[in-house]
Amino acid sequence: MFDEKDLLIDARHVTRRFPTNDGRLLTACDDINLKFYKGKTLGLVGESGCGKSTFMRFLVWLDYPTEGEIFFHGKDITKMKGAELHENRQHIQMVFQDPSTSFNPKMKIKEIVCEPLLNFNRIKPSEMDAKARELLELVELPGDFADRYPHNMSGGQRQRVAIARAIALEPEFIVMDEATSALDVSVQKTVIELITRLQREKNITIGFICHDLGLIESFAHQVAVMYLGNIVEVMPGEGLSDVCCHPYSRALLASVFDTKMDFTKKIENIKGEPPSPLDLGCPFSNRCPNCTERCMQEKPKLKEIGPGHEVACHLF
Repeated sequence: MFDEKDLLIDARHVTRRFPTNDGRLLTACDDINLKFYKGKTLGLVGESGCGKSTFMRFLVWLDYPTEGEIFFHGKDITKMKGAELHENRQHIQMVFQDPSTSFNPKMKIKEIVCEPLLNFNRIKPSEMDAKARELLELVELPGDFADRYPHNMSGGQRQRVAIARAIALEPEFIVMDEATSALDVSVQKTVIELITRLQREKNITIGFICHDLGLIESFAHQVAVMYLGNIVEVMPGEGLSDVCCHPYSRALLASVFDTKMDFTKKIENIKGEPPSPLDLGCPFSNRCPNCTERCMQEKPKLKEIGPGHEVACHLF
């Protein structure tokens, strides 16, 4: 589906385990294999606590996997240290879910967006005013916002500032962790349009964490569905609603509220609670209407069922 020469990040067999109080190990991310391509968006979708953010944190050195490798330009970033790690940090940036908690409230906007540039000696302190205005205008904010403080701005404006800070170093890859979930629907639309425009102009690769399969379908080139630390389906973003087939993916899609939906059709919820990550078998078995004895005993592996489409389900 994608040209392998455009492969930017290749995560192979990434696993993260945490010890429990009774001496067992809880697997937060279980044998994750994902590829990110230049200029493309991979959407990682799933409910809270499934391991989306845990995985993405590995890509920005905020945590490290217990097992596995993550290659960036052919080098394993999990092994980077010292000067090599510092050098590569400028190529991979992150936009956090809540900018009000990722900004220093005592810093002016110009100091926030220019801090990465100063850290890597890209600009001099005397150039900060002009550069901050340039970056703010790039994300469609007035240049004079540079002298404001975060609390003087709306949620949507703060998120644009977060994006301006992330692109300041002109990175190759940006992780966006629920970057629109706290915004009004109308503001969500403008922020997504901004992200896609900047991606086209700067050929940025994006890893976008999201709960909403309907939202991610509108702009992602590839979508991975995660459940209880496992990737259960990987598929093309275009035409997602027509090709997704895992019972959990279908349930997520059915939960999307849309003005064009059929209001005569009953909205089905996913019954039950996720099982313990310590249990065996298919992680979705106790909530799946198609569960069999095999599902309870044997965990399914991802299988390719079409171009760029893999699913982990015994039904396929």
